[in-house]
Amino acid sequence: MTTSLYARLAARFPDPSKTFLETVEGRVITYGDLVAESGRIAHALLKLGVKPGDRVAVQVQKSPEALLLYMACLRAGAVGLPLNTAYTLAELAYFIGDAEPTVVVCDPKVRDAVAALPEAQGVASVETLDAAGRGSLMDRAAEEPAGFTDVARSGDDLAAILYTSGTTGRSKGAMLTQDNLASNAEVLVDTWRFTADDVLIHALPIYHTHGLFVATNTILMAGGSMLFLPKFDADIVLGLMPRATSMMGVPTFYTRLIDSPGLTRDVSKSMRLFTSGSAPLLAETHRAFEEKTGHRILERYGMTETNMNTSNPYEGERRAGTVGFPLPGVDLRIVNADTGESLPQGEIGIIEVKGPNVFKGYWRMSEKTAAEFRPDGFFITGDVAMMDSDGYVHIVGRAKDLIISGGFNVYPKEVESEIDDMEGVVESAVIGVPHRDFGEGVTAVVVLEKGADLTEDAVQSRLKDRLAAFKVPKRVFFVPELPRNTMGKVQKNVLRDSYADTFRV
Repeated sequence: MTTSLYARLAARFPDPSKTFLETVEGRVITYGDLVAESGRIAHALLKLGVKPGDRVAVQVQKSPEALLLYMACLRAGAVGLPLNTAYTLAELAYFIGDAEPTVVVCDPKVRDAVAALPEAQGVASVETLDAAGRGSLMDRAAEEPAGFTDVARSGDDLAAILYTSGTTGRSKGAMLTQDNLASNAEVLVDTWRFTADDVLIHALPIYHTHGLFVATNTILMAGGSMLFLPKFDADIVLGLMPRATSMMGVPTFYTRLIDSPGLTRDVSKSMRLFTSGSAPLLAETHRAFEEKTGHRILERYGMTETNMNTSNPYEGERRAGTVGFPLPGVDLRIVNADTGESLPQGEIGIIEVKGPNVFKGYWRMSEKTAAEFRPDGFFITGDVAMMDSDGYVHIVGRAKDLIISGGFNVYPKEVESEIDDMEGVVESAVIGVPHRDFGEGVTAVVVLEKGADLTEDAVQSRLKDRLAAFKVPKRVFFVPELPRNTMGKVQKNVLRDSYADTFRV
């Protein structure tokens, strides 16, 4: 049985002439091109000194060649290290110093600066790749043959390292194995009914697990095709929908589509599946999208460390405000954070998961890895949730976002849900900031619809009828928009910093 990720993907590749991806400009890359070009790049990596298990750090703009490089890393036995294009040179220095890659591939504009980093002195080569797919790496690859004998890898060997955001300290490198990624792709193909007939609109970044692993690996495992966008553009996506069957997105994609008059039942009639993840999707967005298209978005839940853990059903009720049920092969439990004891349905606790999708541990952080796993192998996600009586999982927030005010636990999601239901509110974020008397003061940051005249007093007054007094925000602030990262998640750490002095005298 083949065990490497690439071997398991390639076993399902369709006829070489079939389209793997097509760009907005109409450029087509077939499955035959994918095999040939990734083979050339793999040869180039070997000539640069890459050996099995060596890391290849990649910080480049989205392009077909960037995906081919990902495939080449797998075939060469290398460990891919995709890095957010927003990372600064100082942040890049940390990742290079920590992961010690053999090769770094970056944008030509920053090549000299990257090569000059003290942390890069041990790097064998710093290569370039731009948004148009040109650069020194592709120049090297052009001189190599297409035929390549894939380096043998076992299921437990690393395929990639993805660094977490590091909002609460030093970024951690999540080690993902060949089995982790392959098993998850196989499950998603079955769960979401992907086939070789599927055409996916791919508008996600490819330095993140969502766009690189969930979207790309799933399509490859199904032998389907992609319409490949450099970034999300509502007008372009709407123009592509009649040619597509599916789209994976983040909540921002759907809110922008809803705002477009071009989103109709007719334009989306060929689509069979819209999924959303990486950040919570508001129930209001669910309803508005269904009203305009007749399609109900399928929301799911995953992490950098685990890929996908749960999904709303393909057939059956896709329940707004939930992330559905554990995927096949994934064991999920909700436990008391202090005792580790499993909690009954309806009670709030920490999600723990176990399965072939769960990562191997944190790169060179054995103590941190040991602290995040239970003795029976369950990974402590840090996500706070409850499971309802029907088995649907409701994400309440992150454990680090829990507010303890006057000795009472306040789960931000509960307060946010009440605020979001108020007329005139677009969305809200509830945080805890230092308070002399209560330890933390519950604070709400709210985005209003244009023309809405909701006041701080009005929000607090309405909440007093709905929530215990200790849960009612002591202050309410109004902002034009909430700060988000590139995947659409609200950056509560930024809000906590911004409002840290709210209750200081």
